[in-house]
Amino acid sequence: MRLEINQREREGIVLLDLKGRITAGEEVGAFRMAVERAAVEHPPNLILNLQLTDFIDSTGLGGMVMCATRIAKAGGAMKLTHLNRRNLELIVLTKLDTIFQVFEDETDAVNSFFPDRQIKKFDILAFVRNLKDE
Repeated sequence: MRLEINQREREGIVLLDLKGRITAGEEVGAFRMAVERAAVEHPPNLILNLQLTDFIDSTGLGGMVMCATRIAKAGGAMKLTHLNRRNLELIVLTKLDTIFQVFEDETDAVNSFFPDRQIKKFDILAFVRNLKDE
């Protein structure tokens, strides 16, 4: 499935809604171009909504890390929200949860950019414990 990318803004934060697969080839190229465009057009804070992202391969992960690094160098952050179980397992198993802040919902992800707001961070440890129990 081809990667579809929809850009929107909420409270000055750019959100990219990704639908499909982030895999080697066109998809990673389109993803990187969308992030580059968002970083140039707006302040360097970005949220990836992965709710409709079916699959991320190693090239996709590499592209995500490269984009996060570029945004961090520009003084911003790239955060993730609405990961499905498979993609969340991938982030945890590859230890990329040390690079990306993960949030269950968009509101907490947006609020995380504002120090005076309450947020509920995603509990990675509870997620791993639940995996062991299954």
